[in-house]
Amino acid sequence: MEKKGLNEIRKLFREFYVSKGHYPAASASLIPQNDKSLLLINSGMAPLKRYFAGLETPPAKRMTTCQKCVRTGDIENVGKTSRHGTFFEMLGNFSFGDYFKEQSLTWGWEFLFDVLEMPKDKIWATVYLDDDDAYAIWKKLGMPEDRIVRLGKDDNFWEIGLGPCGPCSEIYFDRGEEYGCGKPDCKPGCDCDRYVEFWNHVFTQFSREEDGTYSDLAHPNIDTGMGLERIACIMQGVDSIFDIDTIRYILNGVLEKAGVAYEAEGTEKTDVSVRIITDHLRSMVFMIGDGITPSNEGRGYVLRRLIRRAARHGKTLGIKGSFLSDLADRVIDMSGEAYPEIRVKQDYIKKMIAAEEEKFEATIDQGNDIISGYVAELDAAGETVLPGDKVFRLYDTYGFPPELTEEILAELGKTADLEGFARNMEKQKELARQGRKVTEDAAWDTEAVNMGVTSFFGYDSSFGEATVLGLVKNGALCDSVSEGDEAAVILDRTPFYAEMGGQIYDTGVIECGPASFSVSSVTKSHDTFLHKGKVASGTLRTGDKVFASIDTARRFLIPRNHTATHLLHAALREVLGDHVHQSGSSVTDKSLRFDFDHFEAVSHDDLARIEKIVNEKIFENIPVTTEVLSIDEAKAKGATALFGEKYGESVRVVSCGSFSMELCGGTHVASTGQIGSFHIVQEGGVAAGIRRIEAVTASEMPRMIRTGLDLINEISAIVKTNPNGLAARLREMTEELKEARKELAAYKKAEMGDTAGDLIAKAAQVNGISLIRERFDGVTVDELRNLSDDIKKRSGNTAMVFAAVNDGKLVILVSLTDDLVEKGLHAGKMVKEIASACGGGGGGKANLAQAGARDISKLEDAFAVAENLLK
Repeated sequence: MEKKGLNEIRKLFREFYVSKGHYPAASASLIPQNDKSLLLINSGMAPLKRYFAGLETPPAKRMTTCQKCVRTGDIENVGKTSRHGTFFEMLGNFSFGDYFKEQSLTWGWEFLFDVLEMPKDKIWATVYLDDDDAYAIWKKLGMPEDRIVRLGKDDNFWEIGLGPCGPCSEIYFDRGEEYGCGKPDCKPGCDCDRYVEFWNHVFTQFSREEDGTYSDLAHPNIDTGMGLERIACIMQGVDSIFDIDTIRYILNGVLEKAGVAYEAEGTEKTDVSVRIITDHLRSMVFMIGDGITPSNEGRGYVLRRLIRRAARHGKTLGIKGSFLSDLADRVIDMSGEAYPEIRVKQDYIKKMIAAEEEKFEATIDQGNDIISGYVAELDAAGETVLPGDKVFRLYDTYGFPPELTEEILAELGKTADLEGFARNMEKQKELARQGRKVTEDAAWDTEAVNMGVTSFFGYDSSFGEATVLGLVKNGALCDSVSEGDEAAVILDRTPFYAEMGGQIYDTGVIECGPASFSVSSVTKSHDTFLHKGKVASGTLRTGDKVFASIDTARRFLIPRNHTATHLLHAALREVLGDHVHQSGSSVTDKSLRFDFDHFEAVSHDDLARIEKIVNEKIFENIPVTTEVLSIDEAKAKGATALFGEKYGESVRVVSCGSFSMELCGGTHVASTGQIGSFHIVQEGGVAAGIRRIEAVTASEMPRMIRTGLDLINEISAIVKTNPNGLAARLREMTEELKEARKELAAYKKAEMGDTAGDLIAKAAQVNGISLIRERFDGVTVDELRNLSDDIKKRSGNTAMVFAAVNDGKLVILVSLTDDLVEKGLHAGKMVKEIASACGGGGGGKANLAQAGARDISKLEDAFAVAENLLK
């Protein structure tokens, strides 16, 4: 059997099935589309489920794909075995009511022996025990009957709940007697490692009904799946997926970076770390390439967990600093031709990985020290399970995924209370929910407001006649409301826009003769609009014919800002990349706010480019058009949709020429020129991987300019210059301040130098150790660290406990000379107990640690704790 590379096998499979009339579909994104049941695509047929279920029409009745997949169910085994991985590729050929068993197995036979030229005497097949058709086909093709094995439902019948199901036929490779169990009846189905299943042909021909019976499908389907890495192992004669040509290339990069040996005597633990990094690199590159960003929820959490797990194993190998982003190049080198999206996004992928590495780098040492301290506490107490509240603290404060904490503990012979962690997590979520609930308007909380569909005509008109369908007062329906009453009015039709999609509500008035109702806000419950406000005069009754009109001056300001968000979104994608997607927005009459996916702060130059692009599109005065299309038509035209948002069959598409096209139900200007101008006020982060831009348009520009000029004049007066000389004066003052700080630092250093000698001279002797305890007022923690370094240079066998008091705040620093650390003392553990005497807590490394504390009056008690610890 001739060895073939993984990329070559993928290409041969695709070309073979294209020659058989199959449509060669590209791999779907790892992010499932229209499928809430999956977090990530985990099989070749997962993106095609809607085709098999008849919910969508496939592009062709015959398809072939090589689908990228991620599974993390067996993540604890990755690296420990030769076959487990989180990322893999699945080759498949599919028939949607076209060909069936005979064609599927015949082509499979042809591909294996005519294209891959595999040895026929090494191939076995299994069939469902009642599937005589499949058995006969294999026999007809030339498979010896003693190599066709009938197995039961658990092995050879594909079924998930009710609906389409059917028997399957699996193809095995015989690795040889040396891998077997030695039993005379050893064959596929045996638990030993001799026979490797690599290709499954599923014959979807039945439908399981609710009564447990099976009916025949009118149009049977074919769904096959062959693990690309697994067939590559067979073709290359290797036992491990990590020895396949493409994956070994990545693994070799890890070895070079770490400078370690692989699969040598005594390297078993190192080998596991090398394989974990190698595997996780593949997953992170492809996940980021498909638009997933690290976060604390969902698929973003999976990505964060993989990056941080790989980063930690890099540290165990002795790799210094960030390294995963460099190794990502090797993944892209191997797979970029088959998956061009990762080559296009190469710089972005590397930046995203590096940013997450750096975040974790800042806390990993401290987190590891804390885990070590926890383990010491467990050992002292004779316990083996780390409580859930401590697992939660590592997650909440230091970004350690609980699974990572569990893994580290397992290496130290301990376990984690993950149920306790979940309880703490739920407690935090409940507190957040309660906090939100307090701020929500509960006055209208009633199911009675679901009174049918309110027809919105506010796109075309700002006023019109309507009928009062209902009135809500104090959370209940009523027949009438009178002057002074706060209420909600429900109309059959309305020009008022209800707050939704990030756009603020309209305000205005509802009138009926002498009765006037002032609308202060509008919300939507189910399909019913609730016009909330106060009766200004008269009495309003259910059934009244009213005249509803919005505040047109305010309404004109809101569409300016809404259309500006569309231009901003398109400009962000143009400057920062296609990975940018909206994750939230707020549009009011005063300003706009736009949240988007991005992994780092947007540079000043990029912000200037983005602002310039938006203003150019405003000055071009591009017509803003809207049209109602089916969701499929809208997507086909390239309209941008919010991921995870639910859309009906028909959607409203808002376009600013060819520059921007989005699905949107909000109100917009007639042309971009009506926006006037656009200015970014500020940019910042709001969550992991989420950035926010706040901006204003023309209506707010005069106020902003006036405010800015007033501020400049005020600062100029303070520093005694005129606005024209302000910059020069501030530069001059900055230099003066810099020089003053240098002089002060030199003075303090000299003073601290003298202090070091004085402190060494008056150190107390405790159990043969020099103990220095001292309070400092108005001295920073950094200055105390420098002082401790100075003392360490002059003396050994010394423990220092310093207290810095500044503005009523207390920080305790514990520093130990290296010889005391070697004797087993640990500053991180000491500071925790010392600070507790003052109502504080903290931690750190063995030689240096600090803690915050609240009660300065108990400082002498804390110093006494330090002495007792040494005793």
